[in-house]
Amino acid sequence: MSNLLVILLLTAVIVAAIIALIIFAVRAAQRPRNALVGGGVGPELVERLLELKASGQFDQAVFLVRGETGMSHRTAARFVRKLRPAPPP
Repeated sequence: MSNLLVILLLTAVIVAAIIALIIFAVRAAQRPRNALVGGGVGPELVERLLELKASGQFDQAVFLVRGETGMSHRTAARFVRKLRPAPPP
């Protein structure tokens, strides 16, 4: 009887883990694409971000990226940190 209970408990734990992984995969697939990968950042937005960054308004630039692209705070901050003005021709 005790072995049957252990087997049922382990089966329930495995099934719960599989369900959790499926839910995670579905939610990850429904998130908006990262603009760093999908290219959703236009030149006007980049220009505005560079202006904000140059004037010391890093947080405002991050919030602007988040509002325009749906990025997470961490990804948007990384994106703004990596922005560099285009070199002159």
